[in-house]
Amino acid sequence: MSALPRFGRRPLLAAAAMLCLQTRPAGAVSAALSLQQMVDRWAGGQPVREGKVRLQIAELVENGNAVPITVRVDSPMSATDRVEEIIVFNEHNPQRDVLRASFGPSSGRAEISTRIRLATSQQLVALARLADGSQWSHRVEVIVTLAACIEG
Repeated sequence: MSALPRFGRRPLLAAAAMLCLQTRPAGAVSAALSLQQMVDRWAGGQPVREGKVRLQIAELVENGNAVPITVRVDSPMSATDRVEEIIVFNEHNPQRDVLRASFGPSSGRAEISTRIRLATSQQLVALARLADGSQWSHRVEVIVTLAACIEG
C-alpha cells in the first residue's frame, strides 16, 4: 500500500486561493446586456424609482484601478422598513455587477463603502431593494482619465 503525499499548509492555501481567483461570482451578469437591461433583469418586472439611494463617487477619476464609492439608502432599518439588498451595475466593465450587499434585520444602517475598478468613462447605477418590495435607484456619470480592467 503506497502512502499518499502529504502537503503542507501553504501549498494547500495557495491552491485554494488560485481556485477562488479563477471563479466568477454566481451573480455575474453578461457583458452583452445593456445597463438598462441589467436593471430590468434585477428588478424582475417591478418598477424602479429614483430616490432614497445615494451613490457617492467622484465625477472625474484620474485612475480607474481603485475608485472609492459609497452607497447609502435612506431607511430607518427597522423591522418593517429596511433595506434588503444594494447592488451597483456599470456600463463598460468586463464584469458588470461591481458590488452586491445584503442586509439582515439587525443591520444598523444601509451603507457600504469600497473601492472598484472602472474600465473607462461610463455610467453607474446603484439599486436598492427594500423589505416592502419597493426598488430604488441613483445613476451617475463618471469620467475616467486612466482606464482599468481592459482585456487585451
